[in-house]
Amino acid sequence: MKRLSTFLIYALLILGSLVMFFPFVWMFLTSLKPFAEIFELKVWPQAPTLDNYREVLFKTQFPRWFLNSLVVALITTFSVLFFDSLVGYALAKLRFPGKGLIFVLILSTLMVPTEMLIIPWYVMSTEYGWSNTYWGLLFPGIISAFGVFLMRQFFETLPTDLLDAGRIDGLSEFGVFWRIAFPLVRPALAALGIFTFLGNWNAFLWPLIVVQTANMRTVPVGVALFSSEAGTAWNLIMAASSLAVLPVLLVFLFFQRQIIEGVVLTGVKG
Repeated sequence: MKRLSTFLIYALLILGSLVMFFPFVWMFLTSLKPFAEIFELKVWPQAPTLDNYREVLFKTQFPRWFLNSLVVALITTFSVLFFDSLVGYALAKLRFPGKGLIFVLILSTLMVPTEMLIIPWYVMSTEYGWSNTYWGLLFPGIISAFGVFLMRQFFETLPTDLLDAGRIDGLSEFGVFWRIAFPLVRPALAALGIFTFLGNWNAFLWPLIVVQTANMRTVPVGVALFSSEAGTAWNLIMAASSLAVLPVLLVFLFFQRQIIEGVVLTGVKG
């Protein structure tokens, strides 16, 4: 009976994996098809070609869009990890007037839908001349209220005596944060970093609004423009999407252990 239940569990897991993995395989195989074969029901291409990739890489601005997305995703990820950890540590381990009120105000921003912030962000970026610039793409994601909340919950679990030992040894408060507390919350940092990177890599609405020229587009915005009233270049969309998913796969392959640990710990702490 135990063997049967184990077999059923593995069978369901394999079936679920195949269902989840099939869209990516179909997307990649479709990207190898000539345009004439795109709408055929056959999964495997009859005459595989790399022409779609050549057209995307050399006849469009996809490499520049890829670079823009990479710059935005990496800078916002490192910024969120540093500033959210700093604020979370201060709210968890330091004593100062109004600490509780500040934390409540930060949490209250989580109740505001992102769509409601688009207009204030656009007015601000226009007033300060940030439209169509990297700073315009970056500033909404420099710090995250959710990240502050998450990091505060993890810093709360650190023993205060350990931090006091660092202070007695002569470390400054930033030294205690950077050399003792920060390395001890690596699972939370991994989860927050991965979620932030993926969120900014796939961001569409704000880059679509703040960017006006082709060379400043990000990958999601650029790929969307392959579809127009004249028709949709599905072969180019599949090739561009196959290239765009590479960073996400690399992040998962190199950090899968940290992803699982981080998601589990995030669920426990949240």
